[in-house]
Amino acid sequence: MPFVDYLDTFNGLRNIMRILLASIYPFAFMLLFVIIPFDDYIRALPNILLIILTISFPAIIKREHFQKIKKVPLFLLLLFFGYIIINSILSGRFDTDLNILKKIAIAIGLVVLYLPIQYDRKVQKAVIFSSIAAIVFSIISIVYSANTNANFEFGDSRMMIEALLVDRLYLGLISVLSVLFCYRSMRKTYHPHNAYYLGAIAINVLFIVLVVSKIASIVLFCLLLIRQAYGGKKSMRIAIATAFVAVLVAGLFFLKSQQETSAGPVSFSTFLNKNFGASNTSQTRLITWKCSMDVLQNSTIGLTGIGFKATKDKLVDCYQTTIKSPEKKEVFTSQRYNSHNQFLDILLSTGFVGLFLLCLFLIWSFMKNREHFFQTAILCTFIAYGLVENIFHRQIGAYYVGLILIIVLSNSSYKQIDVPKEV
Repeated sequence: MPFVDYLDTFNGLRNIMRILLASIYPFAFMLLFVIIPFDDYIRALPNILLIILTISFPAIIKREHFQKIKKVPLFLLLLFFGYIIINSILSGRFDTDLNILKKIAIAIGLVVLYLPIQYDRKVQKAVIFSSIAAIVFSIISIVYSANTNANFEFGDSRMMIEALLVDRLYLGLISVLSVLFCYRSMRKTYHPHNAYYLGAIAINVLFIVLVVSKIASIVLFCLLLIRQAYGGKKSMRIAIATAFVAVLVAGLFFLKSQQETSAGPVSFSTFLNKNFGASNTSQTRLITWKCSMDVLQNSTIGLTGIGFKATKDKLVDCYQTTIKSPEKKEVFTSQRYNSHNQFLDILLSTGFVGLFLLCLFLIWSFMKNREHFFQTAILCTFIAYGLVENIFHRQIGAYYVGLILIIVLSNSSYKQIDVPKEV
């Protein structure tokens, strides 16, 4: 066979392989977001899917795919990531920081791996499906635990939390994202699929109430208020939302005054903590935040920070000296609780420069997306959860940050294939 025939055969096989990989790639990406909540049960599969996506990526990526991402926000994000890597290397703490750096790399890597996906709403539908699956799994687990344990307590109890598929905070995050994706997918005019999306929204909201996820409830409430600044009759929407918030605040002060008549003067912060923040998770965050502020005041953070591991070490030292209960002290020190605030963690670990670059990326992204409710809501969700959790310290958090970054960085002017027209 002549060499030209061999070359034609090789090119033909290469084209067939490229077509095959291009067909498999979107389903592998979707499957990744379907199974993320079940990572504890099928731990190897997400890593296998990431390997498949990474290997397939060079074969199917095209130059025009890079138009899908806003260039300036992506540059700012890469600048932030590049800085914390270089800072870690120059400070001699790369080995100890590597665990967190890998999780941040996963989030940014997902943005790059997303580029060949032509229909991003399929990924969002995968998240909707995974949230329903996680809810069903958790409810079955709760029912089983309640039937096998006579002392089982519903609500904000330890047994209830342990029966959930993953941590309550991340189940709440999945539900919030699912509600936003359902809302985005609904049509303004009648469409038979609207009923499914409404049903999914109802299921997620009811589940948030069932598991008493205060953070998810507050985020959804805030997003509902933000929504009033978009769409028709904006001035009337904002006026109604403002009046509602005023009534809510007035009601809180009225309840506070009722408690003062029987128990003496009560500060507003004490009132909120007593009535709305007395859960174990709320107390945990109050302790970690206090210690984080102590570390910030008593350590030389400077421009470069002290590193992710050193931050945890100093927090553990603070727990040992400030927590009076021996049992609670043992839990905090053995589990090495982090700061439970991603922005505080970035400040302590990477310094003022790291926090500045992260905030610069968020502010720029907000300015570019402020006219679009969906992207703004997604960005606000990231900020809200970043204020109460170190999202980059958990692999499941890194995956969902990657999804959030995909939406925030997506270029709305890029025309995708087979995207249904919004009405």
